[in-house]
Amino acid sequence: MAEHLADILKLLKQKEWVDLSHAFYPEIPHFPVFDQVQVDTLFTHDDGFFVKQYCFPGQYGTHIDAPVHFVKGKRYLHELSLKELVLPLVVIDRSAAVAANPDYELTVADILDFEKEHGRIADQSFVAFRSDWSKRWPDSDAFSNKDDAGDAHCPGWSLEALRFLVEERNVAAIGHETLDTDSSVAFRKEGRLVGEYFILEQDRYQVEVLTNLDKLPATGAVIYNIVPSIQDSPGFPVRSFAILP
Repeated sequence: MAEHLADILKLLKQKEWVDLSHAFYPEIPHFPVFDQVQVDTLFTHDDGFFVKQYCFPGQYGTHIDAPVHFVKGKRYLHELSLKELVLPLVVIDRSAAVAANPDYELTVADILDFEKEHGRIADQSFVAFRSDWSKRWPDSDAFSNKDDAGDAHCPGWSLEALRFLVEERNVAAIGHETLDTDSSVAFRKEGRLVGEYFILEQDRYQVEVLTNLDKLPATGAVIYNIVPSIQDSPGFPVRSFAILP
């Protein structure tokens, strides 16, 4: 068995690996109600060792949201199993539609069209919405994309699409390049993030602010979401990456 695992690891390292997380530093785009990351140097090499202290909200940068983030009584980050954090990856590309309309919402029709070309989405997959919004990084103004009235215009998942993925395809998790699950227009209409609440209420998790989805195939890759096991945490910055087939 040990030799077999070594062979598997050797094979994996021959594949292409793609980092799906943005670099983490204070000035990056973030949810507007949060303060910027504070970084302080506690010790330098002159003290014998180099240590920095970081103060930041859990939902900052590329991050994972545990179900309890929105829904009381649901699972915390440390309660997600290791096997849940490694999943077959499906990437639905609607970047052209988003380029034409920044308020675009991924629909059930988009999913069905995707399946006509690439086959049915497998049970317990991680489904990512490629919008190419990450290409606006790290410009906070471009990322929020506000109009003259101060209203943001960012794409998102439709509630119907999320419901379909959960109820008809039994996906394990979702991900996207934007700061929110819902489009900005949907948030203003509903007054809350109904899509995000729904996906977390179903005891699924999500990864927000992904990048490099344009470097991935539609199917066949595997996503790894590496995150500390912090007791009773609703979310935390994550090092997500994909291994290509």
